[in-house]
Amino acid sequence: MQSTSLYQYKYYDYRYEYDYVFTGAGAAGLSLLMRMLLSGKFRNKTFLLVDKDRKDQNDRTWCFWERGKGLFDEIVYKSWDDVWFHGQGFSKKFRISPYRYKMIRGIDFYNHCINYIKQQENVMILFEPIKRIINKDSYAALELENGEGYYAKEFMFNSILFEEPPKDDKTQTLLQHFKGWFIETEEPFFDPSASTLMDFRVSQERGTTFVYTMPIDERKALIEYTLFSESLLDNEVYEQGLHDYIRDFLKPGNYTITEKEFGVIPMTNHRFPAGEGRVVNIGMAGGQTKSSSGYTFQFIQRHSAEMLESMLVHGTPRTQLTHSGRFRFYDNVLLDVLTHKELSGAQVFTRLFRRNSAQRIFRFLDNDTMMVEELLLIGSLPTLPFLRAARRVL
Repeated sequence: MQSTSLYQYKYYDYRYEYDYVFTGAGAAGLSLLMRMLLSGKFRNKTFLLVDKDRKDQNDRTWCFWERGKGLFDEIVYKSWDDVWFHGQGFSKKFRISPYRYKMIRGIDFYNHCINYIKQQENVMILFEPIKRIINKDSYAALELENGEGYYAKEFMFNSILFEEPPKDDKTQTLLQHFKGWFIETEEPFFDPSASTLMDFRVSQERGTTFVYTMPIDERKALIEYTLFSESLLDNEVYEQGLHDYIRDFLKPGNYTITEKEFGVIPMTNHRFPAGEGRVVNIGMAGGQTKSSSGYTFQFIQRHSAEMLESMLVHGTPRTQLTHSGRFRFYDNVLLDVLTHKELSGAQVFTRLFRRNSAQRIFRFLDNDTMMVEELLLIGSLPTLPFLRAARRVL
């Protein structure tokens, strides 16, 4: 893409020029910007944050496991020391120390970050739709839908997925899609000390399907109906799935739905570009979504911390790819197994949780295991389906 006269004209106008530009104010953009500001090392730099949405809605909930205290612990809405896993013929409650399973509501995250950012005199926030970004050797630029242009002298951090994964014979993509209800029961019902990480006892006819339950207190909980499949469902199907699960498995009596949420995460073997020149892709656009599970939030935190350290030490945010090497191979093999229906997700995860500790599985899903642990995990799964998938991947 070539620079236009719009940018050549505005390049010399200080109102349109910043040291760092962030396109997208989601988890990735806000996490990295917060880390840079909190470090105190960029007080003499200017920042621009651009997003089309004002981030004033509770549009999502992030649930993740973490050891120790995290950067956003003060806005953790609820956390648990115990998690349940349910599969066909197998149920177990796991004590997950030294991990805790944590929940952060989207609105709390946005408010926390944006309120802090607004207090910084060197940061400008724009709520405008972005038309495109332009990458040059000495700068990066963006053009808004309203025609205005802005420059990044140092780097532009982009978390907007401008293009979907390609649809070809080499690319495998499943969608992780989920509908969630926050419910409140008439009578005390839930055990707030334990969450349900995965419940595969529901029908698997539409693909890998599970439900997780996050009790907030004895009367409130988030119930999330989740699927891995190639296409989305009609809204009525998600709603019916939630209704049936609550009726058939939870059985809490009368309840009221207080909030709803919906989301889609692509799980793909497509290697998203890390960026080039002055543009650095972050978040889902930068390949921080784990292709075999859809987990993203904690990989964003790790990536943000690594980029900050790299900037402070080397002056550049370029880091090693998070999902690379043998872990990328493992992810692609599991994605292939699920895509070709060699085994169902219910079978795979039930075997893993039946034969391993939750801590070992968490470390593996975090790309944080040693080879001996990986061999134990692999050994707990059926051999032939994964060998066939490995041959296709290789």
